[in-house]
Amino acid sequence: MTIKQELVDEIEILLRYNLETTQEGIKVHHTAREGLISAVKRLHKKGLVDSEDGGYLTDLGHEAAEHTQAALRILSI
Repeated sequence: MTIKQELVDEIEILLRYNLETTQEGIKVHHTAREGLISAVKRLHKKGLVDSEDGGYLTDLGHEAAEHTQAALRILSI
């Protein structure tokens, strides 16, 4: 199974969120890499973030980010 770059970009976005607080979001600026801009828009359409340019994680997004960040910690050992 190969992982498409689009999925890698979505994972990269989820890894940028600070899960220690729900008061901190992110903003993907128009000057960011096109893949990241598209990724955050897809995450918004999937209901994982509350804004097309990032914003805050939804409940589902927080769960996805937790799993993504945990997987990265495990695989980085």
